Amino acid sequence: MSTMKIKVIIKTSFLVGALSLLSPLLLAQEHSGHDAMNQEKEDEEEMDHSKMGHESEPAAEETTEAPKQHSSGATGTMASEMNMERNVSNTRDPHAHSGGYTLTEGPYALKGPRQLKLADEHVFKSLLANRFEYDSEASLYDVQAWVGTTYDRLVVKAEGDIDRGTLKESQTDILWSHATSTFWDTQIGVRVDSAEEGESRQWLAVGVQGLAPYWFELDVVGYVDVDGRTALAVEAEYELMLTQRLILQPRAEITGYGKDDEFNGVGQGLSSSAFGVRLRYEFSRQFAPYVGVERTKMFGNTADFVRSAGEASSETRYIAGLRFWL
Repeated sequence: MSTMKIKVIIKTSFLVGALSLLSPLLLAQEHSGHDAMNQEKEDEEEMDHSKMGHESEPAAEETTEAPKQHSSGATGTMASEMNMERNVSNTRDPHAHSGGYTLTEGPYALKGPRQLKLADEHVFKSLLANRFEYDSEASLYDVQAWVGTTYDRLVVKAEGDIDRGTLKESQTDILWSHATSTFWDTQIGVRVDSAEEGESRQWLAVGVQGLAPYWFELDVVGYVDVDGRTALAVEAEYELMLTQRLILQPRAEITGYGKDDEFNGVGQGLSSSAFGVRLRYEFSRQFAPYVGVERTKMFGNTADFVRSAGEASSETRYIAGLRFWL
């Protein structure tokens, strides 16, 4: 072997030995670098979690709150049913859902003059000529007018007979009306009777007016005067719509008195009745001519007073008239 080959072999062996000695150190350094990087990542993740506001805590809260939601569901259903019942009972009360607050008191009241006006506080008015009719001998009017709010109104009812252009007799009720339920009003006031033959009477009037079950319009009023006389008047009407414009209206009226009143020709007990039917055609809802027939009859002492005056105690009237409202 030559001297050159021996030198090469020695150098190669020296390099291999040096590399074998340095490789563990290099690997340890590399691992330590990786560990440091991992530790830095873990530190960063921990810091991020701390910034995100403890993500694990809501899970614990959800597990504890879930039963509460289920238990509060039944309570919420009962509360909603109670609220529905309360709402139905307060259908006509405008202050039922205010929570005790008013327009003038409480934290939501506006300063200065009152600026908000509710629907039930507006003033309305109406005029209804329910019967304005004529037969072969006389004319008759039956008018009702009112002005006021949804709950409180001033009502005037006027009815009378006109014979040959002269007011033969009339009855006028001036009443204060107050709504006590969805379909009924109570009324109190005075009634004034005047007649061409007889004496005028003034009565204290108390009654109810409204819509009875099965859509009957009902008006019941009791009267008493300073001399102890009493009277009762009951009127009922029903509207049967044959078409949208052709309407059949049956009507009944009965009156009674507690004492005889010879000056005005009325007797104690059931005094008179009137049953009729009217067929009207509504050119508009506010204007409708009609034709009809009505049977009137006197009873008891009232019939005797009428016959003694030379008049019939019962009659059938064929009528034509006009119904309108404003």
